[in-house]
Amino acid sequence: MPVTRTVGIFVKKDSQAIQKADELEKWLAGHGIGVVREETCAPVLMRPNRSAPGAPADLFCVFVLGGDGTFLSAARWIGEKDIPLIGVKFGEVGFLAETAEDDLFTVAKRILDDDFNVEKRMRLAVQVMRADKIVACETVLNDIVINKGALARLASIETYIDDHYLTTFRADGLIVATPTGSTAYSLAAGGPVIHPRVPGIILNPICPFTLTVRPLVVPDSVRIAIKLEESASDIMVTFDGQQGLSIDHKDCILIRKERQPLHMITVPGQKYYDVLKAKLRWSGGRG
Repeated sequence: MPVTRTVGIFVKKDSQAIQKADELEKWLAGHGIGVVREETCAPVLMRPNRSAPGAPADLFCVFVLGGDGTFLSAARWIGEKDIPLIGVKFGEVGFLAETAEDDLFTVAKRILDDDFNVEKRMRLAVQVMRADKIVACETVLNDIVINKGALARLASIETYIDDHYLTTFRADGLIVATPTGSTAYSLAAGGPVIHPRVPGIILNPICPFTLTVRPLVVPDSVRIAIKLEESASDIMVTFDGQQGLSIDHKDCILIRKERQPLHMITVPGQKYYDVLKAKLRWSGGRG
């Protein structure tokens, strides 16, 4: 059977997920679909100006087999390419999974038949500037996290909104999150839950020294600049928890809304609020 389309399979390094990926690859081949396959790798300390090869631009879609961390890795793999992703969760409900393992082939058939919708998810574009040179340029779906090492003192994080000084957060760190990322690390740090279609960016200090310092939601049209005070040491910035970079007071982190959103495949019947209730174990309801 001639190949009519090519799809990606991005799979977690887990025996159950790999077995299902093997089955999916065989099933797709039987339908004349070519496959490009990629596996997750462990989070790493990145090298400035080094980037890994990304996904081929001609992929019809990417099936992501694993958890939310695997989905974030897949989002980094496609970069700014306009390739839709669908998450397939193994085990308990994940915020970024659209379908479960048991329904994979039913959903895959619908996707091949073009019977699906696409939801746009905002991302953030991040640049780390050092001596007026770009040493890192990343796109994130969930969050950028600036945090101190285990033995470091409180970090003093100068924060500017559209070149206007906001404050200096004295805290263990700072999370800058998208609405999609509001249910990840930011939520654990006391941040608000924001629906993915609400246009905003969360600034959430981690364990701030002053209790009156609270999470702040700013418009997604702003540009955020972050600098460290000169006394800062043992500080790292991480991108979606996938890669990290050591930073100091000579660096400036610039954050803005990425022009190209992530495209997530959705199927009828899956409701964001149902996933939210299940994941957060909210009780109650009407019979």
